[in-house]
Formats: sequence, C-alpha cells, structure tokens
Amino acid sequence: MKIGAGLLLASTVVFSGCSGFWDPPANSGGGGGTTPTTLSSGVFYVVNETTKQLVGYSINSGTLGAISGGTETFLAAPSCIAIAPSGGFLYVGTTGGIYMYSIGSSGALTAGSNGGIFNSGELPAAMEVDPSDSWLIAAYINGSNQVELDAIPISATNGSYIGAPGAALPSQAFSIANATVKQIAISRDGANVFVALGTGGTIVVPFNSGNSNPLGATARTIAPQTSGGSALSVAVDPTTRFFYIGETLVNSSATPGGLRVFSYSSLSSGTLAQITGSPIASGGLSPNAILPLGSGDFVYVANGQGPTTAGNIAWFSLSASGSTYTIAAGKTIGAGIQPMGLAEDNTKAFVLAVSTGGSTTSGNPDLDAYTISSGALTLAVKSVTGTDPVGAVAVAAVPK
Repeated sequence: MKIGAGLLLASTVVFSGCSGFWDPPANSGGGGGTTPTTLSSGVFYVVNETTKQLVGYSINSGTLGAISGGTETFLAAPSCIAIAPSGGFLYVGTTGGIYMYSIGSSGALTAGSNGGIFNSGELPAAMEVDPSDSWLIAAYINGSNQVELDAIPISATNGSYIGAPGAALPSQAFSIANATVKQIAISRDGANVFVALGTGGTIVVPFNSGNSNPLGATARTIAPQTSGGSALSVAVDPTTRFFYIGETLVNSSATPGGLRVFSYSSLSSGTLAQITGSPIASGGLSPNAILPLGSGDFVYVANGQGPTTAGNIAWFSLSASGSTYTIAAGKTIGAGIQPMGLAEDNTKAFVLAVSTGGSTTSGNPDLDAYTISSGALTLAVKSVTGTDPVGAVAVAAVPK
C-alpha cells in the first residue's frame, strides 16, 4: 500500500494444555446497580462507530466526566484506535482513513500537523503502535484476499508520518484461508506481532523496529483449537510470559467460548506450549476482547452472549509453581450487550468495558467501569457514551 500524497485532515467537522474444558466461571451477578467509589481514573477514549465519534473520559472520585477538548466527530465511521505506548498521541482508523491526534496533559486532543495519516488504499481493520513509538502497524484483508500488515513509519516524538509522500509502505502479505482480521497485538518486547483472524486462526509475525521493514516475511499460523472454531481476540501478557487467544471452541456447552494461554517463550521452539488449565471456558459465547492486567497476575475476557442478551466480563488468575504456570477460573460480572473492548486505566483502579448493543439500540450500558480488588471486579460506573445508538466498539486508556 502507498501512503496518500495528501494527508487527510483530522478535524471535528467531520488491542501445553489439554483438549477439554474446565467448568465455566461462576456468575457473580448481573449488570444491576453500581457500588459507589471515591477512586479516580486516568484518561481514556471510547470509539462510537454508529455516531462516528471519539469521546474522551475520566472518572473523578467515582463520577464519570467527558474530557474538555476530548471529543472528535468524523465524516466516516471509526472502527479501531491505537494509543502510543508513550501516551503522547493516538490514531483512529475509519472507513475514510487514519486520523492522528496529539494528547494533551488533560486528555484534550489536537489534530496532527497537516492533519494526520491517510491510507489511500485498503483501510485498517485493526492497528497498534509498536513499543518504540516508531511504527503504526495496520492489518486488513487486501484486494488479493490476503492478510496484509502495513508498517507506517512515524515520529516517536509527535506521531506524524515520516515516510516519503506517495512511497510504498513496508509491508508483508500472507495467504491465510478464510481469514478475517479481528484484532492485533504487539508483544511488549517488540519481537512479535499477533493477529486474530477468525476461522483463519491466529498468525504470529516476527518484528524488529530497527529494520527498514520491521515485519518478518514469514508468519506462524496457530489453527483454532477445534475444527470450525474462530479466533476473535488476542493479547500478550505485559511481562511477556504468556500470550492469549480468545476463540469460539465449538463444543456442546451452552457457552462455547474459550481462552487459550500459551507460553510466550515456546514461540522460539518448534512446538507451542499451552499452560496448565488451557484452554479454559471463557464464560460466554464469544470472547470478544482480552485484557491482561499490568501486574500479570490476572486476565479478563469480555464475553458476548448474543445480539440481544447482556454479556459478561470473566476473570482468571495466573499462578506459578517453579517453572509451571496455571490458569484458574474466577467469576463473571454482568456487562452490556455484546461487550467488544476492554482497557485498564493508568491508575490501575478500573477495568473499562464498552458494548455495541448488538442488534439493539443501546449497549445497555455503552460503558461499564469496574473497580479491582485481588482480581475481582465490582461495577462502579455505568453510562451511555452519547445519544444511543452509539455503537461503542473500542476503548483505549492513555498509558501514562
């Protein structure tokens, strides 16, 4: 793909186991009332696809508030967001291009110089900024029906595009049968890119930020656990001990979603190893998002339960005995209809979840914010994120 010679102005006008399953996590309640808190959060942003908006928020002593200067409205529907690890800038992928903004100390957004980055060809289904803040990696299905990754060179200082206008982007394309790009994740050590591809499984692509093309030419494909399964989500442990894949596992259970947990170090061997307890039932039909806590001790899964039914957030503990790691089920807590995104705010006080609403007119609610205690979640804030239906599809927290 080539980068557009004219940059698109971003303006307000417009993330070795057995083959069976453990019991699903016990349900700890639905999406009922909230438990008041005096905790405060860092800044985070919600992508509203239906209303074509990005909305910035923070929680102050338990009360949700919109960020002044933190809302942007687009001409085209947004679908994904990527915030630089430095916390200084972000990108929003829309059906009309990729917009770039710098993030002020209060969370206010400023359109980048000359507007931001615009891809004039295929558009990203998922994006992520690498740990060096030097590359924006965009994933999509190209015109040849291949999985393509584009590496867009960016300034680590301000996030602007630093390649030549009109030049071909560093990229790699892979022929993966039945692939649909669902999610992308880059390991904290900057060595691997993971892409969940639906029934096409998950690919792992080597990455080196110091190369002129940071993307490796070969991809390791991880097939779904069961025939007919689908990889919906992917994440990497911040301490790079594990990587996670959320799949529909196609079994006789009423909740066939599953979480697979792999040893990250096994990527360097011939055989990938799942940890003890993996795969484990995710607690719902579709594990749409995975969030490992920054501490690395717990991982959360956002489960959809159908287009009109409230979903849930399940949590799991990770423990070690010597060099052996184990995942164990915790409980679930109610969420909105079709929860699609998870984030941990930078104060580590809240887990944030957004829900699209499925085929209904509201996420009911669009946003849930949960406090954390030894991994367990308690609903503290729930809210709409605009005039419903907003179609909240993603949430991202400023990391610093």
